[in-house]
Amino acid sequence: MKRVAVISAILEDPQSSQHKFNDILVSYKNLIRGRMGLPLIDEDVTVICITVIGDINEINSLTGKLGKIDNVQVKTSISKKEF
Repeated sequence: MKRVAVISAILEDPQSSQHKFNDILVSYKNLIRGRMGLPLIDEDVTVICITVIGDINEINSLTGKLGKIDNVQVKTSISKKEF
């Protein structure tokens, strides 16, 4: 069963983490329905929100891989409704 989820990520020092972050997203492109990024240049931080649809294992796998990147904090909200 699939669910909708929103993955929120904060990249501190994005120059060192953004390439790896994007490489992981490309490998999960079949789940991604939307992405919004906000570069905070003066603060040297980037905020990214990603909307995904997938089964719970796929969502957790993506979140786990993103969370293992240095200088990246990730939180995920997953819908209770399955479809």
